[in-house]
Amino acid sequence: MARFNPFEKRRQRVRASLRARAGDRARLSVHRSGRHIYAQVILDSEGKTVAAASTLEKEARAKTGATVASAQDVGRKIAERAKAAGITRVVFDRGGFLFHGRVKALADAAREGGLEF
Repeated sequence: MARFNPFEKRRQRVRASLRARAGDRARLSVHRSGRHIYAQVILDSEGKTVAAASTLEKEARAKTGATVASAQDVGRKIAERAKAAGITRVVFDRGGFLFHGRVKALADAAREGGLEF
């Protein structure tokens, strides 16, 4: 049933292209919902998440969750935490989400924060 879902097809296509060009780099995975946005830096070789940030965090809860500004905050936080963990080069996994709006804002802020992808 999932093979007819356009979101799942797009997600699988994006993930397959990432595997082809990722090499040994970590993956910056993004998920967004109607209310929040989440980001993780994942080492696929070890199966571990080394850094995570979202709008669910205590200091971010004072703001509204589903805005471009909050996505930029999450992008800055994930870049800061990834650099603290010793990771500077990642591949950007947007999942099935289009690279537009909140997803693009998070990516741009992570690049400004020092992540290379």
